Amino acid sequence: MAKTKVITLHPEYPDLKQIAYCAKAIRQGGLVLFPTETVYGIAADFSNPRAMKRLREVKQRAEDKPFSILISQKGLIKNYTSSAGIQLYKLISSFWPGPLTVVVPGLIEGQTIGIRMPNNVIALRLVMESQRTIAAPSANFEGQPPPKRCRDALAVLDGLVDIAIDGGHTQIGTGSTVVDLTGDSLKMLRQGSITQDQINQVANRKTILFVCTGNSCRSVMAEYYLRGCLAEKQNVEVVSAGTGVFLQSTASHETISVLAEEGIDATEHYSQPVSSILLKKSDLIFVMTRSHRQQVLERAPEVEKRVYLLKEFTDLPIDAEVNLDVPDPIGQSHAEYKECLSLIKMAIHKIEKLV
Repeated sequence: MAKTKVITLHPEYPDLKQIAYCAKAIRQGGLVLFPTETVYGIAADFSNPRAMKRLREVKQRAEDKPFSILISQKGLIKNYTSSAGIQLYKLISSFWPGPLTVVVPGLIEGQTIGIRMPNNVIALRLVMESQRTIAAPSANFEGQPPPKRCRDALAVLDGLVDIAIDGGHTQIGTGSTVVDLTGDSLKMLRQGSITQDQINQVANRKTILFVCTGNSCRSVMAEYYLRGCLAEKQNVEVVSAGTGVFLQSTASHETISVLAEEGIDATEHYSQPVSSILLKKSDLIFVMTRSHRQQVLERAPEVEKRVYLLKEFTDLPIDAEVNLDVPDPIGQSHAEYKECLSLIKMAIHKIEKLV
């Protein structure tokens, strides 16, 4: 039996050519031992029956026990699950990349699948470069402790896998926390470094999202004003984002100024783009215009019943569609910003009662 080829890589600055070499081996049906932040794993092409048969034999795993997969970006989860559950997106938003495996309904009815996004440079690059769905169980025989070092894994797997990437000692050293989200309520299947209390706190946290265009004026005013109103309320997250954010920037000078007059400091704000993950994890989404609403639903049609026009929550008469938009004050006078904030405050005081 030929010995396993060992490639040593820097854990933070790995040689990308060597990772590409390992990824090619996976595409060709090979097995690659590699580090994650939890333990060492074995990577195989999930879509290759021969590779998966060999992986099952190496792991000595029963036929009825499935393999979880790794992905390199949060948004890719939609390629593997039919779930649009809000708790799923709250958990992956908070804990990915990281030591959390979520078990979710697959795309085929009756099928379930475990998915994780690891927090390890080598693992993420290997998954990305492989251009395959990667099955990645721990690098040990069934029932044995998972290895924290490459040499520990090779002590039992040398010659059984094609390549071993030595990326040093793993950071955590225990398997990922596994949460089942296929039922009516989440269920902890295995506790790793993320505890049941942490899972429950995030899963039950209410998220309020405000959306405008640049995430520098209207949505910032709404976010920071509501934060102030809810300062003593536990487990509520208030965030904002923009449909047209391409480069990160601070809030506008006038936004910071009018909020400062209310005793609110927004100098640390940085804009962020609206993403499907952010939308799907939000319990309530407030947009400034009908155009924003349309853009939100183009990104995540599933959130339709959670999206509202902010102006609908003011005491102003809504007698024509033209009145439903909150005007953009960008480039306007300080007085225009104050008028915009006054309108937003009127809506926030109603929203506060809903949270």
